[in-house]
Amino acid sequence: MASISYSYVSFLYPSNSLNPNKPFAFLPKLPNPNPFPSFRSSKLGAANSAPVQEEHHMSIDDLYRFFDLNLGKWTGSFHQFDGSGNLLQKINTRLSASSYGEDELISLIQTLYIEQPQSSTSISGHDEEAEWAEYKIKETNMFTVDKNQQICFFPKERAFSLRYQTAGMLETVLRQGVLGEDDTGDESPKNLKLPSRSPSIVCENCLYSQEKDRRARAFHIMDPRGFVDMLVIFLEDRGDRPLVYPSLGNMMDGQDRILPFLGKWEGHSVTKRSGVYGSTRAEADTVVLLEMDDKHKFIQDVTSLHGGQDVRTNVRWTGTISNNSVEFEGAYQLALLPGGMYMGYPSDIAKSVAESKSFHLEFCWLEAPGKRQRLVRTYDAEGLVVSSTYFSEVRV
Repeated sequence: MASISYSYVSFLYPSNSLNPNKPFAFLPKLPNPNPFPSFRSSKLGAANSAPVQEEHHMSIDDLYRFFDLNLGKWTGSFHQFDGSGNLLQKINTRLSASSYGEDELISLIQTLYIEQPQSSTSISGHDEEAEWAEYKIKETNMFTVDKNQQICFFPKERAFSLRYQTAGMLETVLRQGVLGEDDTGDESPKNLKLPSRSPSIVCENCLYSQEKDRRARAFHIMDPRGFVDMLVIFLEDRGDRPLVYPSLGNMMDGQDRILPFLGKWEGHSVTKRSGVYGSTRAEADTVVLLEMDDKHKFIQDVTSLHGGQDVRTNVRWTGTISNNSVEFEGAYQLALLPGGMYMGYPSDIAKSVAESKSFHLEFCWLEAPGKRQRLVRTYDAEGLVVSSTYFSEVRV
């Protein structure tokens, strides 16, 4: 069984970088408007937006809650999509998570197992036992949650966001999952898009089911130029029962994927800002109207009432639907995925960087009709995390 260890690292700088505070060598670009009214495009705006209350780094109690949420054995499936929402491949996975230590020294250790393809030389009529590649994930502890992984945890809502700096682990997973023991020895698997080996942003947004003991972990993977390399979903069930691998249902393509999201949605949002932006917390009531006219023009109208105060903002966003994606006029797009999911991201992140504009990455899961959760992680122009926002909404 293959065994490979990998690490979560905070920043990997290009060799020609002269400023250690600027981890990404993005190309000069144009600005990118932000369709979410509660996110500001400058550091000053992020620090001085809606009324907030102080929130510190993850406490030891929240760390224990975060570990409890992740502990156990998970049976799942790995789905890889291109930036337009087209499924490239699906691989069965298992994950085992346990903890050791006490108080501030407690750590979470995780091992990921990837089912390998059967050998092409197997004997006809003989069922070959599945082989699994094993990957040790570097442990999570009080230091890494803030310094390396920048985990933003929502204990009550059972959701979290974190960021990696490279896509090395996912690249290894893809390589092992596709080639396995039949590896030809080539540098890259044939006809398969792999994440960039250069420094890049990899964002994970995780939402837990409100219906069963299931979770969905969504990865945005972007290369150093500011373009999406790929989108990845891990769909996992907790438990050590007989192996039944959850999979994304509703494999319909095209405009049908947008239909479950249309209508008027009302809900509440909770925003937690990172330490560099004041470690603050803000809440808002939200109303989102999603419509599609007879010319297939997609309209998103967002209204927010911040923190119970009489501070109301409204943003109207229009776009067009093409195959499995929605492309907005402000250079932002949604990749419509099966299973009532979509992932949002700028068409070209680097366009925001040149004008010192923030950008955001979104994951939405409509697990049951008329009820959805969303996570949005906002970055500044240097690729640093500004905030994470959790939305809970129902269709009215």
